[in-house]
Amino acid sequence: MLTGQDISIVSNFPGTTTDPVKKSVEIFNIGPAILIDTAGIDDLGEIGNKKIRKSQEVIRKVDCAILLIAGNQFGDYEVQLIEQFKKNEVPYLFAHNKNDIDKIAAITVTAIKQHSNAEIIDFSTINPADKDRLITALKRIIPATAFQRSSLIGDLVRPKDVVLLVTPIDSEAPEGRMILPQNQTIRDALDNQCVTVVVRESEIPDFLQLGIKPALAITDSSVFGIVAEALPEEIPLTSFSILFARMKGNFTAFLEGTPHISRLKDGDHILLLESCTHQTSCDDIGRVKIPKLLQQFTGKRLHFTVVSGLSELPSNIRNFSLVIQCGGCMITRKQLLNRLHPFIQQGVPVTNYGMVLAYIHGIFRRATKMLEKEPVNLPLFPDN
Repeated sequence: MLTGQDISIVSNFPGTTTDPVKKSVEIFNIGPAILIDTAGIDDLGEIGNKKIRKSQEVIRKVDCAILLIAGNQFGDYEVQLIEQFKKNEVPYLFAHNKNDIDKIAAITVTAIKQHSNAEIIDFSTINPADKDRLITALKRIIPATAFQRSSLIGDLVRPKDVVLLVTPIDSEAPEGRMILPQNQTIRDALDNQCVTVVVRESEIPDFLQLGIKPALAITDSSVFGIVAEALPEEIPLTSFSILFARMKGNFTAFLEGTPHISRLKDGDHILLLESCTHQTSCDDIGRVKIPKLLQQFTGKRLHFTVVSGLSELPSNIRNFSLVIQCGGCMITRKQLLNRLHPFIQQGVPVTNYGMVLAYIHGIFRRATKMLEKEPVNLPLFPDN
């Protein structure tokens, strides 16, 4: 209903939905969203248990949830989901579907209210007006942090400032387009009424010859060393990855965790967390460049484990001496914070691709000092 398209295979038979089905959609006054349709948690048997685990994994990753019921069916399975929502601090609402056939009964409302104060929407997918009612209800429960409209650079620049963006074109660059962090940063600079100049690292000298002094320079972390050497020290410099770390991650934990690079020892295990799935190349920043540079910088023999996407984390998290998270441009703030929280809780240092590269090139303070004056994000968890 929310997409206006047939995305999932549906039927009257239980167990039709297996793996979670995702669909990207733009919802007015909410913005870009990913809708995830999960299997129910009332399946039996080995396959049923796998479906249930997949559905429960989704709960830990979403910003809000719709608990869909129909035919006035509300029982133990729904109560279990309510408990999962509460445990994972996921705001939610109830949607009683097919009210054109069977409207929600007072006894069902009473049963729900015994376990939850969440809003209940009685609707039908064949009634267009009900779609607007459901979206309005969603807007009431989505937490402000889920919108992720906090500006990347709004507190660092003023209107009419010149912002220099350095974007290398190498084997990691997608064909014919720019990567998401670059696109989002350009848009954020335009939203803040800045003049944007985009160059490759090799064109920095040509730009400087124009006599224009940028208020802020932002580079791809992979060319931090080249850009830092090319730009005068008085020009504030950071990276796309570090800006995303501030907007989405536990920035304080990143700042504290990065210097642990200098404390690494022979045989230490490093965990690299990639939030997206992509084809790797000889220039891959996470799988190739960072491991090579870390071992050169520390002079230590290090072991690296890579987890891509939102795959399950290793169970022995305390065996890692350092966790290095990518920029996280493809996941939500909550997903990134939840992913790092177990390590922070266990005292394992965490950092970020951009911060690691800044530290290795000796410009960590330069790349982060302008961001420390007013951190964008407060920790999601009280004990952080």
